[in-house]
Amino acid sequence: MGSGQVEIGVMIGETSWGWVGIAWSARGLAGVTLPQPTEGEALHQLPAASEAVPEPPLGLDPGVLLDKLRRYVDGEDVRFDEPLDPAVGGEFQRAVWAVCRAIPRGQTSTYGELARQAGSPAASRAVGQAMARNPWPIVVPCHRVLGSNGQLTGFGGGLEMKRAMLLMEGGLLA
Repeated sequence: MGSGQVEIGVMIGETSWGWVGIAWSARGLAGVTLPQPTEGEALHQLPAASEAVPEPPLGLDPGVLLDKLRRYVDGEDVRFDEPLDPAVGGEFQRAVWAVCRAIPRGQTSTYGELARQAGSPAASRAVGQAMARNPWPIVVPCHRVLGSNGQLTGFGGGLEMKRAMLLMEGGLLA
């Protein structure tokens, strides 16, 4: 690989909701996809794999993570504590993702609350941008973030998937 490029490994697997993908570097988890209709669509959303597959860091076993994703979409309460690649995103985004990652299953927060917790109370829109650029959906549960009045807003998998995930977790009443 050329200088500055990071070796990436990828793994794709089928869940009861569709195909998911996982990408990793030697530093941590580099990407996760939401369930997609096809294997190719899941693969397309990940960083490109390298010829030389990197050894995942301690605490990240791609096969175990794939199993956790399968169990999550089947309704199990799964803890995602895999290390994230610290080189992904900017400083503010990483702070927002860390705060978002701490939202417990069955609970929700707002963009404004995440902005306050990340130390920038006036940065609700920037939090929205960080959520839109979240490379680890489900692992960093951006689906648990709602608009200021509790409305479902923007989600890469669509609002119906967001609603389904929150209903499954008990974060929304039917």
